[in-house]
Amino acid sequence: MGIYLNPGNDGFQTILNEIYVDKTGLIEFVNSTINTPRKLTCFSRPRRFGKSFAAKMLCAYYDKSCDSRSLFEGLEISKKGSFEKHLNKYDVIYLDITRFISTAESIQSVVSDIQNKVIRELREAYTACVEEQEAVLADALFSVSDKTGNKFIVIIDECDAIFREAKNDKELQKEYIQFLRGLFKGGPATDKTIAAAYMTGILPIKKYGTESALTDFKEYSMITPKRLAEYIGFTENEVKALCDEHQMDFDEMQSWYDGYSFSRMKHVYSPNSVMNAVQEEEIQNYWTQTETFESLKKYIEINKDGLKDAIVLMLGGQRVKVNVSTFQNDITSFDTKDDVLTLLIHLGYLAYDQKQKEVYIPNQEVTEAFEACINGKKYMRVEQAINNAERLLDATLRGDADTVAQALEAVHEECSSVLTYNDENSLACAIYIAYYTAKNYYKIIRELPAGKGFADYAFIPGSDTDKPAMIIELKYDKDADTAIRQIHENRYAGDLKEYFGNLLLVGINYDKDAKGTKAKRHSCLIEKV
Repeated sequence: MGIYLNPGNDGFQTILNEIYVDKTGLIEFVNSTINTPRKLTCFSRPRRFGKSFAAKMLCAYYDKSCDSRSLFEGLEISKKGSFEKHLNKYDVIYLDITRFISTAESIQSVVSDIQNKVIRELREAYTACVEEQEAVLADALFSVSDKTGNKFIVIIDECDAIFREAKNDKELQKEYIQFLRGLFKGGPATDKTIAAAYMTGILPIKKYGTESALTDFKEYSMITPKRLAEYIGFTENEVKALCDEHQMDFDEMQSWYDGYSFSRMKHVYSPNSVMNAVQEEEIQNYWTQTETFESLKKYIEINKDGLKDAIVLMLGGQRVKVNVSTFQNDITSFDTKDDVLTLLIHLGYLAYDQKQKEVYIPNQEVTEAFEACINGKKYMRVEQAINNAERLLDATLRGDADTVAQALEAVHEECSSVLTYNDENSLACAIYIAYYTAKNYYKIIRELPAGKGFADYAFIPGSDTDKPAMIIELKYDKDADTAIRQIHENRYAGDLKEYFGNLLLVGINYDKDAKGTKAKRHSCLIEKV
């Protein structure tokens, strides 16, 4: 048992010592790829989403130097037909690239350090197979396989770390890619040596133009997770089970940590945040800002290609179209707004709707990370609107319709630099920003199915607040009374009144061209039920 060759199962044992959500189904997927043309897998996802946990789990399962049967008993993989076939049957090469970076004399020596340290352990284990002067890891692995018939499973954690830590060192990046190509270039040598490979990182494999630098890998990412979507984070059923077991409020957990949605899995939660909430018995912001996100601030603040406008729209509850195809899978090649938005998807700061090709802010926790980035003159108007949101909510709850109308008119005007002022979505976005802090007390739902149609906005109070539920209906070139009448006629309030008792009906009208002038006029009517 070594550090890089057959590292054992201690890492997975440590994970099992705490609350564990069973993700061993991923092993069944990797088993299905062993010794097939699909044997090379790259599965990228953000920090805090369990990448290293999965890598340690795979090491424990495949490593032939240990007996891990008891660790997997009762878990999902133990019920699969492939469990016995591959359990502790392989030599495992485990490479944590961030570890090599942190221990190297200089980052430029990382690739040679990887090869030298792994070859040293191979030589100790297979003295007759690896020559003393051997310096190329791919050749050393081939020599062992050729002489013994053994195949390796290679697991690489933080595979993109060099592209993040040495983002401007193109020579080192090229050397690293050549090293990986040597291991996984395909053909008879790789088939003889590698039973399977699993790489994981934040970013997908680096692209040059439109081509992946490692074309033989099957890639799964935050853009296209395909059949691995349920392993990106926690599923809704997994979070519900945790909430039931630990007496946590599921609705609040959902509001804070849900929001990632894929074609195969509609609700995926940030796993690190959920686990922290369960362990600390408190739902709050556990999203730690990273240096990577800090470095993005400069791109956001210069409003590259309309990026500021897109962020304001998303803070207002809207979605933004994005083209993810031009992104080069690094943190320096930003040609357009779409490249920055795509990077934010991979970092977990935005969720991606693959069908609609749209991005949006997934949940309350990530929203707070964006709030920290909107200070300064580039966002001063929106920041001011958000700061005034608590006063607007208080005015609404008091029934002060005049103050509400004036405040909404101001917010709508302040946001007009980034919104099409006379567009229906613009007022809806302004409403969301104007009531920004209401999310601390309410679950805010746009176009809630109710009665005979859809209420424009429903504010559902949380279990820990005594504030009334609210329905907001928007009208254009009519009047606020018409908005209130529509709530009654379509019976929007029926279901909410039954469950929440106290209820406010808020009708808001915007006159596009008030009395033949160019004035932008808003009116409001508030009715207590």
